[in-house]
Amino acid sequence: MRSLTGRQALLLAVAVFLLATVAVGVYGLVRGPGGEDAPSLASRSGDTTVVTPADAPAVNINNRSLPHTNDPIAYARSVAAYLFDWDTASGYLSTDYTAAVLADADPSGEETPGLLDDVGTYLPTTDQWLDLGAMDVAQSIVIDTASVPGSWASALAQSHGQLRPGTTAVTITGTRHRSGVWDGEPASTSSPVSFTVFVACRPAFDRCHVLRLSQLDNPLR
Repeated sequence: MRSLTGRQALLLAVAVFLLATVAVGVYGLVRGPGGEDAPSLASRSGDTTVVTPADAPAVNINNRSLPHTNDPIAYARSVAAYLFDWDTASGYLSTDYTAAVLADADPSGEETPGLLDDVGTYLPTTDQWLDLGAMDVAQSIVIDTASVPGSWASALAQSHGQLRPGTTAVTITGTRHRSGVWDGEPASTSSPVSFTVFVACRPAFDRCHVLRLSQLDNPLR
């Protein structure tokens, strides 16, 4: 029997874990995040509180990269910041903000196509980005928790050693903040957010790399 590739083993482990525990959080690892529309800054239903947003320093994303570390939690927190902290008035596109995450994808290339799909659902599309730019929308995340979910130990046990050594799931919860201009007035919105970052660190690689992302707001718990 031929040996499984890293991607095949990862998918097999997730499939087994799904059947055993019905853990919908892991489903995003196989299917990729669902294609939901990027939420607008505000709606006309009155769910937006009009405030004066705090001044924020200009964002410089030139030559930025994820930290070279073997701490999966610290690494996942950086992935979250790179995906959620952006400014449509900075002169960059959404693809510029995701470049650092995609540049640090699975060195073997097996998970890269999936990660590309995953990342694409976390930020606005180019058309949405341009629409938000007309409102000077900026976004940031305040992370409340970043930890290995309790169910991950069961997932590893169900994989029977088929996952890459050093593969870890880190679930992040926090609050997503957006500010901009709505109907000519400064406005801001805040909403809870949660997701899981799947990373592989030593001994699989000499440092952590991002493998996949769960569906947004459908994390592994």
